[in-house]
Amino acid sequence: MRQEWEQVLAEIEKVIAGKRAVIEKILMALLAEGHVLMDDVPGVGKTTLAVAISRAIGLEYRRVQFTPDVLPSDLVGFSLYDKDSGDFLFRPGVVSQVNLLLGDEINRASSKTQSALLEAMEEKQVSVDGNTYPLQKPFLVIATENSVGAAGTQLLPFAQMDRFLVRLSLGYPDYEAQMALLRARQGSQPMDQVQTVLSKDRLCQMQREAQQVTAKEEILDYITRLTLASHDQEELELGISPRGALFLDRAAKAKAYLAGRDYVTGTDVREVFLDVCTHRVLLTEQARREGKSVEGVLRELLKKVETPDHHGLTGWKKR
Repeated sequence: MRQEWEQVLAEIEKVIAGKRAVIEKILMALLAEGHVLMDDVPGVGKTTLAVAISRAIGLEYRRVQFTPDVLPSDLVGFSLYDKDSGDFLFRPGVVSQVNLLLGDEINRASSKTQSALLEAMEEKQVSVDGNTYPLQKPFLVIATENSVGAAGTQLLPFAQMDRFLVRLSLGYPDYEAQMALLRARQGSQPMDQVQTVLSKDRLCQMQREAQQVTAKEEILDYITRLTLASHDQEELELGISPRGALFLDRAAKAKAYLAGRDYVTGTDVREVFLDVCTHRVLLTEQARREGKSVEGVLRELLKKVETPDHHGLTGWKKR
């Protein structure tokens, strides 16, 4: 299994160099059947990364540039009257035609259009005129929002933010990665060299296997204690939701699966905690005035909550 993922990583790194940690986190989200929010500056390769992933795994891919005039029906589809049959026929939207949807600058879309994504992301289905239509499997949304250029944008509602498994950032490449990018594009297009090395069916099988990874009672206790501690953290106005706890469990299982284990450790939970939870909590006004960050507060929370050892036993006390 690990060898298969290494092949996928190798194909993606033909076009995205020096970002293996971020790529692995996106693949982890794909294994956990979760969605990814990329919060980044323009031009760092978010679209290129999504295309490379779709090619390496053989996924049907579409990109939607979100603007205020994109309608909900563009995403979920609509019913059209057919005069020959006398029936209304469903015309699928973009989410029904893809395995991987890149929603570019999602924070430029209207609230109605953003809301249209919620059912697709949560239920893997769309409802039009009282009828429900399942989406293809697998189905992953990679949505981007730019941290600069706020004109025409709006903050994503927390109900929508909570649907994303992880919030990530590619960031600028370092010197070596920038040089590799320039060299690779001297007279050729590296994307043309990306080969499909994993099938959709195999990916779906891996998703099922990742779900079967064991999280022992002490790991569930650890996740629960982290969640409840966020509710008591004085710097936080809004703590981690129950959905956040479920996503933390799913992400930790995918992390363990990628490491070749059939059980979750406390370290797995710790390593995915910030990516899964930073966009789910809200600082108090006092904490913001004091210049504190969500990441800093959650790191302090991790230090205070006792972690199970490698086997999930040492130091664990049922509370």
